[in-house]
Amino acid sequence: MILNYDVIVIGGGHAGCEAAVAAARMGAKTCLITMDMNKIAQMSCNPAVGGIAKGQIVRELDALGGEMGRVTDATAIQFRMLNRGKGPAVWSPRAQCDRGKFIWKWRETLDNVPGLDIWQDQADELLVEPCNGNGREDDAQEGIRGVAVGVKTIWGVEVRAKCVIVTAGTFLNGLMHVGRCMVPGGRIAEPAVPHFAESIARWGVRTDRMKTGTPVRIDRRSVHFEDLEEQPGEQDFHQFSYLDEARPLPQLPCWLLNTNARVHEILRSGLADSPLYNGQIQSIGPRYCPSIETKLVTFPDREQHPLFLEPEGTDTNEMYLNGFSSSMPIDVQLRALREIPALRDLKVYRPGYAIEYDFFDPTQLSHNLESKVIKGLFLAGQVNGTTGYEEAAGQGLMAGVNAALQSQADATSTPSTSFTLARDEAYIGVLIDDLVTKGVDEPYRMFTSRAEYRILLRQDDADARLTERAYQLGLATRERYDWWMQKKEAINRIISFCEQTPVKPKNINGALESLGTTPLQFGCKVADLIARPQLSMNILADIIPELKAIIDASPNRRDEIAEAAEIKIKYKGYIEREKIVADKMHRLENIRIKGRFNYAELHEISTEGRQKLQRINPETLAQASRIPGVSPSDINVLLVLLGR
Repeated sequence: MILNYDVIVIGGGHAGCEAAVAAARMGAKTCLITMDMNKIAQMSCNPAVGGIAKGQIVRELDALGGEMGRVTDATAIQFRMLNRGKGPAVWSPRAQCDRGKFIWKWRETLDNVPGLDIWQDQADELLVEPCNGNGREDDAQEGIRGVAVGVKTIWGVEVRAKCVIVTAGTFLNGLMHVGRCMVPGGRIAEPAVPHFAESIARWGVRTDRMKTGTPVRIDRRSVHFEDLEEQPGEQDFHQFSYLDEARPLPQLPCWLLNTNARVHEILRSGLADSPLYNGQIQSIGPRYCPSIETKLVTFPDREQHPLFLEPEGTDTNEMYLNGFSSSMPIDVQLRALREIPALRDLKVYRPGYAIEYDFFDPTQLSHNLESKVIKGLFLAGQVNGTTGYEEAAGQGLMAGVNAALQSQADATSTPSTSFTLARDEAYIGVLIDDLVTKGVDEPYRMFTSRAEYRILLRQDDADARLTERAYQLGLATRERYDWWMQKKEAINRIISFCEQTPVKPKNINGALESLGTTPLQFGCKVADLIARPQLSMNILADIIPELKAIIDASPNRRDEIAEAAEIKIKYKGYIEREKIVADKMHRLENIRIKGRFNYAELHEISTEGRQKLQRINPETLAQASRIPGVSPSDINVLLVLLGR
């Protein structure tokens, strides 16, 4: 049996779902191949979306026309805006979701995308045509060894396509660990995928192994909540998507607790049987989400570590113990946890476990996430060495768009175009540039500190940065575009009012003094008052009736619009200064160097720089400057040689 499509997506996780929706909406006839249609977008670890920098990625996905934000808002059972004590450049939304409802909301979304089919099966082999023949000599000269033409499944079905997107998560040769027990699997109770990674690697795509883990799942009926500190969510206007109404489900609290000395003592007694320390696991795990045993070894003097008990849904007793990721033997995990007073009668559904899996070297990808080795093969998600649903989804959407563009170019014999995002346009752009330029030596996790332009990449302005581009591309819907144009007009109207409307001391000084801020000596504009740290748009709207009227005139989502206008006014100087820095870097981004140098013969630059440039073969001078081991003097040499 042979099926024919424009784009195939392998894997129904967060990357695969966004890739499939994006490709289909771009007009490509798309097939999503998944092992289990009932576990679409399964949250393998914590059923939570967002967090530091991750929340910005979800907002960007929404602005681009992706679906993660809408699904999250529809299934959220707790929402919080993290980092509110800091500046808006690092505010990050996070939501705890109902795991089961999240899956079915995604399934509903996929079922209603025209041009998208789902095929339940397991990919067994990537089908590749070699470049030494079939009119592919030009590809071979560019270093491409083959062209992806489809996949073969374990049931013998051939699915043919112009482009193949692999988003297999942790399933490629996955191996799970609990103590000294090892079981092949992609996640608990699901089989691993053998052979498939080898069918890609045989063409020269480099592979390696990584490790991640997940905590024990707890039966809430065995928890003594009277011994825990409650952590409620927030009920304000913030949400992930700029469409739809947020949080229709009941909102539930999370709970705070801590380990103690007795817990640590029991865990240390089991270290000899820990796969991380007995030689069983050789691969590298995520530094920023360490297992509890790693915390004990890394911080031996700590008397306690914080844990968070989080609900998995509105209709289940299952709870997630955030902060207690572990692969220790089952009895060690349980004995240790029962030393926490609130968990003294603990019952669990399953223990924590670690999993090792194959990933591919992301420096062998172009910025459109297409392989430099196999033409038509796109990789996205954890197979590129990342960790996190949000990082996976961001890559998935970009791979889906670019695979659709390429398949359509192939169909019409027109030059292929790519859709990429710069580092000053999106966290998704930072993520992909880091992967393809720097590579990974541990599971990559996004942080605000990775973005040099984070004042420009705020969570509140993702639609301002991306929606118009996405609409022009055909990715964002007209509904999304029209809403953004209304919001944009409303924001500009408020800012214009604030910058042009004068305020006299006699009319406002009494209110200013009551608010603890310095009274005016002379008249000023409303924008000057908003710039004061003690004042906000909402406070001034209660004092200045005209400001309140113009905010209330917004078409909808008034709080969201007022906040966006306030941030642009308060941080105007910082924003403009960062734009100047970004514009300077764009000059280097515009200097293309790929194909202009034979780095092996460039003895004017350092040996390390020469080796790194030859291996990665960067597109632009700016990308070259970000490669670890390429020094500023190496960049200056390249500039001089370009001048010649």
